Amino acid sequence: MNLLPTTESADPTLVDLDAWEPAQILHALWQGQMNAVAALQPALPALAAAADAALPLLTAGGRLVYVGAGTSGRIGVQDGAELNPTFNWPTHRLVLLMAGGETALMNAVENAEDRADEAVRLIASHQIGPQDVVIGIAASGGTPFTLAALKAARAARALTIGIANSPNSALLDAVNHPILIETGPEPIAGSTRMKAGTAQKVALNLLSTLLMVRMGRVYRGQMVDMQARNEKLRRRAVRMVRSLCDADEGAAIPALAATGGQVKPAVLMLLLDLDAAAAQTLLDRATGHMRQALSLGTLR
Repeated sequence: MNLLPTTESADPTLVDLDAWEPAQILHALWQGQMNAVAALQPALPALAAAADAALPLLTAGGRLVYVGAGTSGRIGVQDGAELNPTFNWPTHRLVLLMAGGETALMNAVENAEDRADEAVRLIASHQIGPQDVVIGIAASGGTPFTLAALKAARAARALTIGIANSPNSALLDAVNHPILIETGPEPIAGSTRMKAGTAQKVALNLLSTLLMVRMGRVYRGQMVDMQARNEKLRRRAVRMVRSLCDADEGAAIPALAATGGQVKPAVLMLLLDLDAAAAQTLLDRATGHMRQALSLGTLR
């Protein structure tokens, strides 16, 4: 018997949702969102294992590749797109493969999620290989575009991670690291922008943030690799340097100016009494990790 994915099934407790009072509807939808986040707890060990496997590849210069269609694809694109401004993840080491291309970010593209051939072509055209980490997201775990991309990436010896919300799905069988987030039926059957989408967003936030932390892009709870591209972020950079060095603006602003707005070398300049070039050299020796850089120097 061909069973529907659980995300396509109707929740029998919510079949009269449209007849309820607005407050009742909101409470039921809110409860579903809370349950979606709670469903991540059993998946935490799998997320940690995936990060452990991905870390050496990314540290050595590999790329992060996100693959998805529809809601899942848009969630993947959002997570990937935020890595550059937040953590200074290089854009040339980020590949966003959305079924239907950029048009599908704003509009549904007919049959895009069924184009397995296009997924295979994209994996080949981007020369995905053993140095890369490919994350595929699909609520049902059976989306042809996403499944084909993951199979092609794995055949090319890339590390593959699959996130799905339905158990016993093809996607979970196709990857090196399967991550099941069992969110169950949606409040509106098949509307995976609800529980499944919430769980996927949180899972990707957790995975990518864990990777960035472990690669030294966070120090003392602050986004010290952030790119200060506007006035708000420039002010944030000054606050970070002041906080991390217990310095005033008169010291923080010139240090940031000397490093082109980069927080980590500016902090090393002030804490270790270095010039900008020496601070950057020390940081390079520590592969970008602030704690290691500080241990290599001598606090003034």
